[in-house]
Amino acid sequence: MHDFDTLTPRQIVAELDKYIIGQKDAKKAVAIAIRNRIRRQRLPENWRKEVIPKNILLIGPTGVGKTEIARRLAQLSGSPFLKVEATKFTEVGYVGKNVDSMIRDLVEIAVNMVKQEKIKEVEPKVKGLVEERILDALVPVKKQSVPFANIFGFQGIQQQEQPEEHDAKRRRAELREKLANGELEDMEIEIDIEVNQPGVGFVGMPDMEDMGIDFSQILGNILPKQRKKRRMKISEARRILTPIESEKLIDMDEVIQKALSLAQERGIIFIDELDKVAGGGQSHGPDVSRQGVQRDLLPIVEGTTISTKYGPVRTDFILFIGAGAFHMSKPTDLIPELQGRFPIRVELEPLKEEDFVRILTEPENALIKQYKALLYTEGVELEFTEDAIKEIARISFKLNEKMENIGARRLYTVVEKVLEDIMFDAPEVEEKKILVDSEFVNKKIGSIVQDENMAAYIL
Repeated sequence: MHDFDTLTPRQIVAELDKYIIGQKDAKKAVAIAIRNRIRRQRLPENWRKEVIPKNILLIGPTGVGKTEIARRLAQLSGSPFLKVEATKFTEVGYVGKNVDSMIRDLVEIAVNMVKQEKIKEVEPKVKGLVEERILDALVPVKKQSVPFANIFGFQGIQQQEQPEEHDAKRRRAELREKLANGELEDMEIEIDIEVNQPGVGFVGMPDMEDMGIDFSQILGNILPKQRKKRRMKISEARRILTPIESEKLIDMDEVIQKALSLAQERGIIFIDELDKVAGGGQSHGPDVSRQGVQRDLLPIVEGTTISTKYGPVRTDFILFIGAGAFHMSKPTDLIPELQGRFPIRVELEPLKEEDFVRILTEPENALIKQYKALLYTEGVELEFTEDAIKEIARISFKLNEKMENIGARRLYTVVEKVLEDIMFDAPEVEEKKILVDSEFVNKKIGSIVQDENMAAYIL
């Protein structure tokens, strides 16, 4: 894996090319935006405050790669990434769910990311601690009583090790060796586990999270911790005890501070369906609610401070990527202030038939490769001929023209239907090598494609 901070925009585009076909303009725009973040980090402090991210608006029909570009970019850069639909904020009540919640969700993702990093760092220590907990369950250790004289600082007579203590130590040493060799994984033990208290709520109280209050944290130290004994296999005990012991070694204050910085400096929020809240400027009807959402989004995208349960978070340097089809409306239908906060606009190209062929075969996570890998787990070797791939692409493209254009997502429906019987029979099939050609494809879905009524329901 490359060090992301050393990648040039051209190299970022090359990495995105491994997963997304075409859309060079969009890839170029996001590569420049993310590289500018790296450049900003190298600026003197006085300049760093002045340089804000240039948010991007991706315009194009569904299924052409808008979300995938943003998601892959976040994975590549190790940035906290959140996808939200703008329409989500119009569903509840007049304006909808509190728009601030997207920032709180982003911070939560950042905290989990940093936490997982810290867990990996302490993994060697945790392994030993978990082993000790399991050994305690197998051979309980009796606590030694402290001599009365030692309480007052006097050196008492050195107590000799009791025979049963010596046997216990010898037994633990034997079991430790067996644990290391994986010989006891199926043995059942009884372990003492701390049980989380269920959440406490009050009738009529608003969502505490929307107010930036961690109510469970406030009551955490008041409510007594409950512990209960559970019987389970050693293999399961390892899985349950590992996160418990990891939590004890992690400095959560350090995790939170790093996560807040990560969310503020490298966070990416993808706001989909922006076109659905673009109103025509009417003063009544549904446009009022849509404009309300836009006006709620505005301060967050412009830059403000949001209270979260982990602390205040500034949104000035979070990169916002807006997206929408904009076939029923135009970007100019957004309120002028919000338009100004998405200065970089990129129109994504509709997918052609030849793009479908490439999508099926070229990306590292290509659909054909996925199905081959899935069936290989059953010992079935699946082979697609070139004409079969072209036929699947042709049918998918044709269906998009005849019905709603859902882009590359149509491929999922068509391929799943073609392989339906193979996927069903795979565990019991005798012939472990299966060839899929154009004749096979047409036999499976040709009649459905011809019948427009049936195709509308099935494909």
